[in-house]
Amino acid sequence: MLPRLLAALLLACAGAAFAATPEPKYQAMIEALTRAHGSVVGLQVTAAEGARSAETLGKERAGSGVVIGKDGLILTIGYLMLEADSIQVVTQDNRTVPARPVAYDLATGFGLVRTLLPLRGVEPVRLGSASDAQAGEGLMAAIGGNDGDVAMTQLVSKRAFSGYWEYHIEQALFTSPPIGNHSGAPLFNQRGELVGIGSLFVGDAAGEGRRLPGNMFVPVDLLKPILAEMQQTGTSRASRRPWLGLSSQEQSGRVQVIRVNRDSPAQEAGLRPGDVVLAVDGKTVSSLEEFYKLLWAHAQPDEEISLTVLQGSQVRVVNVKAVDRMSTMIKPSGI
Repeated sequence: MLPRLLAALLLACAGAAFAATPEPKYQAMIEALTRAHGSVVGLQVTAAEGARSAETLGKERAGSGVVIGKDGLILTIGYLMLEADSIQVVTQDNRTVPARPVAYDLATGFGLVRTLLPLRGVEPVRLGSASDAQAGEGLMAAIGGNDGDVAMTQLVSKRAFSGYWEYHIEQALFTSPPIGNHSGAPLFNQRGELVGIGSLFVGDAAGEGRRLPGNMFVPVDLLKPILAEMQQTGTSRASRRPWLGLSSQEQSGRVQVIRVNRDSPAQEAGLRPGDVVLAVDGKTVSSLEEFYKLLWAHAQPDEEISLTVLQGSQVRVVNVKAVDRMSTMIKPSGI
């Protein structure tokens, strides 16, 4: 059933580009994508009692993952398994297998879990690279679990991405049309290799101010240098960095605070929604990227950081004692 569905999707979504593909190569593509789809699983997560992340992410979460190791190692997006108390992996034949957290990487956003029982009949996917992917290239996104599905999409841009939650990566993948349950959804190239993990729905997939609904995927290239470290330590060195507890947005060349986390360093320092961050340690900022990079330039995660902020009509200098984000969360057994 799946090969026929993939063939139909390829023709419907990519039209002449795939229709003109020589038959042997076309058949090889269908087989590669079918194998890749076999590695996709669903994830059902319940956050621990008292988990602060439940305030924004909910206590019950559902998404996808992809098997990358013969020992049941699964790659997903980290916010799904943040402060998890229970993780259940749902296979394509409707088996439910318990799993435990292995790692959460704040810097990339990746999460790793491992099943407690063997995943019989599920082969790990091959890790590819997004470095040679070009705009317009047809890709396959897959959703696991009870509502499992596949969808053909296209890469529309590759560019840096700054998230409102103190997050920045130098290159993200943006695709369109969007898929619904993007959380942890794997993205495959036409060789059936994993190239990204789903993170967000976005309204500007094309960039440059153009309105185009789509998804942001974290490229798997960011995983390769830290995969061993994540399995050994539960995170990466880059994730041990200052965290303030702010949600912010760029607006007309200014960084505006839109939310302050409860009991965070920012709240303790008196920062409020609506404040505008003008400078970090005396250095002017006009974008989220500038803000975060100056923040993370501090060697230790618990250093004091000076923010110049506009509160109402007053400009204030506020000293914030940052913390390691991981120290503020309930740590699941396994990480």
